[in-house]
Amino acid sequence: MSRITFPERPLLIGFAGAVAMAAAMGFGRFFFTPVLPGMMSAIPLSATEAGLIAGGNFAGYLAGALLASQGWAAGQERRLALGGLSATALLLAAMAVTTALPLFILIRFLAGVASAFAMIFTSSIVLPHAHGRSAVQSVHFGGVGAGIALSSVVAFLIQRAAGDAAHGWRLDWIGGAVIVLVAAVFVARHLPKPVYGRQAAPEPAMAWTRPLVLLTLSYGLFGFGYVVTATFLVAIVRMAAAGPAVEAGAWLVTGLAAAFALFLWQPLARRLGLGLCYLLCLLLEAGGVFASVLLPPVSGALLGGLLLGLTFMTVTAYGLQIARTLAPNSPRRALALMTAAFGTGQIVGPLVAGWATEWSGSFTLASVLAAIVLLVSACLMMPVLRHA
Repeated sequence: MSRITFPERPLLIGFAGAVAMAAAMGFGRFFFTPVLPGMMSAIPLSATEAGLIAGGNFAGYLAGALLASQGWAAGQERRLALGGLSATALLLAAMAVTTALPLFILIRFLAGVASAFAMIFTSSIVLPHAHGRSAVQSVHFGGVGAGIALSSVVAFLIQRAAGDAAHGWRLDWIGGAVIVLVAAVFVARHLPKPVYGRQAAPEPAMAWTRPLVLLTLSYGLFGFGYVVTATFLVAIVRMAAAGPAVEAGAWLVTGLAAAFALFLWQPLARRLGLGLCYLLCLLLEAGGVFASVLLPPVSGALLGGLLLGLTFMTVTAYGLQIARTLAPNSPRRALALMTAAFGTGQIVGPLVAGWATEWSGSFTLASVLAAIVLLVSACLMMPVLRHA
């Protein structure tokens, strides 16, 4: 199989990256959200157990991201990206063959590592080919939202076909695995060779300024605040008995909004700056988290999904860009520390949400806590605006 390297066709390369992101993130990482309600009712799983499984996945993503950030993979990026996609397909299928909580946690941990490898190494190949074209980057990262949207449709159709079968959730995981496998074949055909620049010099130790500390804390709290809705949105709709169409629709809206979010925010970012857009996204996301449990089920789920999709990828991307600005001499170290803060928030969020839901009997308390955390994250960002 020949490797294609056509930097004169950067949008096609960006599309290959988008397919990889859709598979690794939309399915490998976020497919748990639409499948979870069926697992909770059929196995059954408690909210606490669901939180443990989700936390295991995010712990794996953090471990994979930190491992991938080291220099050992130089020259192996393409192989590792495709290996991550292949492993993602196998691990999605593995979710269908057990009902044991420890195995679920282990499988999702390994899936987190695989999705991190696929995302980071694919991005390291695609983005240099973009030659600074913001459209290519937006297409590439928009693949996450496209994957989320497709995953909602796939889960809905499989669940409709399975009817009330106790094992419909197993078919969901198998269907997701097949789609990721097909995506991996496409990416293997079109992902180019890496572009190598000069060897990077060792970075100096981090200079911890007050703005960088506040941004890192804000980013970690964002990881906690967004992930509660990102993990349990469909389960929230199921608990409210709003119907399968609303369950699928809320997650579909999330994905479609996320697919176009970076395109939509680009003009505002040029006018207002990254820092203010980051802050506005946190406030909008907090409003969406509140809406998901405090408004009537249909409008709350759709508005919550819309605001989640419009903001979470933007905060993720802009936060990392701001960190590079605040640590110009140690950008790689800054990104690794931001990733660690974000990953820690992601791990803790589902665990706290599961416990709060088990204790209170609904997702309202967990979501309100998440929204308050997002507001605190926004407050921490305010002193940083003059530096961002």
